[in-house]
Amino acid sequence: MYKSEKKAALALVAVLATPLAAQAADFSLSVYGGYQTAPHSSVSGTDGVDPFDFTTGWEGKSFDMPPYYGVRGTYWVSETFGWIADFTHSKVYADEDDMADNGFSTLEFTDGLNNLTVGPIWRWPGAWDKFTPYASVSAGIIIPHVEVTTANTDTLEYQIAGPTIALVLGASYELNDRWDLFTEYKGSYSQLDVDLDGGGNLESDIITNALNFGVTYKF
Repeated sequence: MYKSEKKAALALVAVLATPLAAQAADFSLSVYGGYQTAPHSSVSGTDGVDPFDFTTGWEGKSFDMPPYYGVRGTYWVSETFGWIADFTHSKVYADEDDMADNGFSTLEFTDGLNNLTVGPIWRWPGAWDKFTPYASVSAGIIIPHVEVTTANTDTLEYQIAGPTIALVLGASYELNDRWDLFTEYKGSYSQLDVDLDGGGNLESDIITNALNFGVTYKF
């Protein structure tokens, strides 16, 4: 984990510290991994000299280093409703042919799109015996590691790049009073607007889809 990712993770912990101190019994911490993909999207802007505007495919490469993962804290206000703070290290690599056709040798966010969101969550205990379905929608910011190289720019840095929203639909299984297992679908939509060295910028709306598997510890 790089410094900016550590800062984001620490920010997540800080967001969750207050409700944890207030009522620890209603707080849970989850970690997850899984398989993440991203459909095609348009990429536009300028590298400081030449404009570009094209559509590219993206690869998630979930299990390549650094892998796809997430950390989520949940504060349950009641048996059925709560609030989450969620940090997800998702990533995308542009298609090699699309890059070559448009003058890019690198176009990727492989040290993370890094979505940090907060929002409400609902659950329905007992709906499926020991399985509890849940749903959440959250919004926040995206902190990508921008890796863009053309003849006129070589950008390699973390930035705060714009807004992001996320949708989660899943189900948890209670192992005991402290531990749950869960699986879920998580989708996100992010509006990237990043600066490039040399005076350029790049914009792209990126959607990610992920099938997650994780474990939850209940305090």
